[in-house]
Amino acid sequence: MGFFYFIIFIFGLIVGSFLNSIIYRLSSGESFLIQRSYCPHCKHILSWEDLIPLFSFIILRGKCRYCRQKISWQYPLVEIATGSLFLLIFNFQLPSVISEGEEEIYLFAFNFLNLIYYLVIACFLIIIFVYDLKHYIIPDKIIYPAIGIAFIYRLFEIWKFGHWNLFGIRDLGFGIWPSLFFMAIILISRGRWLGLGDVKLAFFMGLFLGFPNVLFALFLAFSIGAIIGIGLIIAGKKTLKSEVPFGPFLVAGTFIALFWGRAIIDWYLGFI
Repeated sequence: MGFFYFIIFIFGLIVGSFLNSIIYRLSSGESFLIQRSYCPHCKHILSWEDLIPLFSFIILRGKCRYCRQKISWQYPLVEIATGSLFLLIFNFQLPSVISEGEEEIYLFAFNFLNLIYYLVIACFLIIIFVYDLKHYIIPDKIIYPAIGIAFIYRLFEIWKFGHWNLFGIRDLGFGIWPSLFFMAIILISRGRWLGLGDVKLAFFMGLFLGFPNVLFALFLAFSIGAIIGIGLIIAGKKTLKSEVPFGPFLVAGTFIALFWGRAIIDWYLGFI
C-alpha cells in the first residue's frame, strides 16, 4: 500500500508541474496546451531534464540551467502541495474493500467518480490560491469551470442510489447564501474589503462544501485572514489601507473544512 501512496504522490507532483504552467500562462495570455515550457528570464526552451517535477529544481539548485537566474520557489512548493493534497484526498475518499454484487459495484463507481471530482476541484483551488496571492485577482477562466463542475456534481448527487437525496437538494440551494453575504460586504464597503472574485469563490464554496462545512470554512478564512493581517501590520509589511488577497484564506478554509470540518464541528458540539 505504501508503494501505491508513493505513486499517487508522484502523480500529484506531475500535476502540480502542469498547474504551475497554467498559473504562469494565465497571466501572460499564452496557451498552456500547445506551447513548450521555457525559462521566464532568458526564454530558452526547457528540455525534459529541466522539467522533472521537484527533482529538477533540486538538481539545478534552484537556478536555470541556461542563464543561471533563480527559479521561483513557487514551482517546487506547488508541486509538493499538489502531491500532498492528492494523498489526503485519496486517503479521504478511497472506498474500503468492495464485495461482489451490483449495488457494491455501483458504490465503487460512485466513489471513484467522487475521487476524480475532488482531485479536479483541488487543482482549481490550488490555481486560485497561487494566482490570487500573486496577482490579487481570481481568474474567471478558473472559477467559472469550478462552479460549473460543482453544480453538475450536486445535480448528479440529488438522484443517488435510485432515490431523491434531500441533503443534495439542500446543498445545491445553499451555494447562493455565502455569495449573498459577500455581496453585502462589498456593498457596505463599496468594494474596499472584498472583490467580485471572492463572491464567485464563496458561491463555489457553498456548492462544493454544503452545509454546515461552508460556514466552518468561512469562519476559518476570516479568522486566519485576521490573524495574518494583524501580523503583517505589526511586522510593518502592511498598513490598514493595504490590499491583502482574501482568496488564499478562502481556499485554505475550504481544504481544512473538507478534510476535518465534520470532525471538528462534532467535537465542538459535543464539547459545549
